Amino acid sequence: MDGEGDGLRDYHGKRDFGRTGEPAGREAPGGHGRPRFVVQIHDASTLHFDFRLQVADVLKSWSVPKGPSADPSDKRLAVPTEDHPLEYEEFEGVIPAGEYGGGTVIVWDHGTYEPLSHDRRGRPVDFAESLAHGHARFRLHGAKLRGEYALTRFRGGRDGATGEAPAWLLVKTAGGGRGHGTPDPRRARSARTGRTLARVAEEDRDG
Repeated sequence: MDGEGDGLRDYHGKRDFGRTGEPAGREAPGGHGRPRFVVQIHDASTLHFDFRLQVADVLKSWSVPKGPSADPSDKRLAVPTEDHPLEYEEFEGVIPAGEYGGGTVIVWDHGTYEPLSHDRRGRPVDFAESLAHGHARFRLHGAKLRGEYALTRFRGGRDGATGEAPAWLLVKTAGGGRGHGTPDPRRARSARTGRTLARVAEEDRDG
């Protein structure tokens, strides 16, 4: 994946924390219990969803232009981005114009997930290893997204070794419960605060 093995170096290198309110993060152990996930709606140069899964002490991240789908036949493009700190799960606000990713962010959904990847003999596979090999399965337990999903790399090798920009598909697999479909991002409300993108942007201007 993009940034694999770099920790938060790429994340820090792209941001001026004197200007942006995004968390600087710390490379600390993620603690115990189920790993976390978050889906943020990001109104930047293009309006898109950011899908993030906790893997060890960082959030592995993908930009999903159309957002996750609850329809197993609807495969969604997911483009890997740099790792983010665990604290980013709670980030909601406006990244200043001129900063990397400048625009408004809300937390559309968050919760925990269960890794489901197995080898051909049915033995569990380490989740980071399954991502490195380009296919990972997991079950989401969110306020809006529930059930089994898979991320599959279809272009570019590990760390872009083939010379092609890596790209993945995010797919709801058959079975494993129903969840919310993809919302209209302009009307969607934060799972944390109930605010829309427009309300967050307005409060930032007024504040």
